[in-house]
Amino acid sequence: MSKVISMFFSGTGTTKKVVTSIGKSISKELKKEYEIIDFTLPHVREDEVHIRKDEILIIGVPVYAGRVPNVLLDYLSKIKGEGALCVPIVLYGNRNFDDALVELSDICTGNGFSVIAAAGFIGEHSFSRILAKGRPDQKDMETVEEFSKDIVSKIKSSSFDMIDQIRGTRPYRKYYRPVNPQGDFVDIRRVKPLTNDKCNDCKICVDLCPMGSINYEDVSKFDSICIKCGACEKGCPEGAKYYSDEDYLRHKIELEIEFQARKEPELFL
Repeated sequence: MSKVISMFFSGTGTTKKVVTSIGKSISKELKKEYEIIDFTLPHVREDEVHIRKDEILIIGVPVYAGRVPNVLLDYLSKIKGEGALCVPIVLYGNRNFDDALVELSDICTGNGFSVIAAAGFIGEHSFSRILAKGRPDQKDMETVEEFSKDIVSKIKSSSFDMIDQIRGTRPYRKYYRPVNPQGDFVDIRRVKPLTNDKCNDCKICVDLCPMGSINYEDVSKFDSICIKCGACEKGCPEGAKYYSDEDYLRHKIELEIEFQARKEPELFL
């Protein structure tokens, strides 16, 4: 094995924290070269990526509505494995990763990778500052370290059997959808954050937006879709981004109440 590669999409840094920690730990234990490919920003998600057979890929994405974010599917299809070993990772906001992990694993397998391990970790929810606040925390990172050691042991034993017991269903369930008090589905896909008078036009939100959607000349406007990743809202040093949509805010509170009990990472080896 010549190299360990960490690849991730991470609007607020939680997926990055887990995936890079796993990659660094494995590369250190195996004494191999280490590379990071951050595909959070849109200009990175243009060209195909080829991972050689003698390399191992740790790839991570956040969970959106129980699935792999559909805005990433085209790019993920361009990551070719050529027989390389792979560890898919998903990170979710303490509700459920549903079918996201098995979906990401299937994508990797379909792209020519040999999936030898997988995991679902928890991070602070993109909608909230209190749901899974501060996660991944120290306890999570201890699990990350143990998981990394188990992967190294598997590699050293040359046990490259693909795992087939990842939690999830096939066919994949539909994307999770919130409901209103009457029990009707509500659609918050078009909801976008607003900008208050705290904004000093620093343009940080423009640089952070994974979809390149925030208008440079007027940062209160969007030129394209908002995926509600939390990057602009949580990354604004002035606290100038906020949501006012009634359905969005109700759903956020529902999540914070219903899923406040701590969930733990799930590992598959």
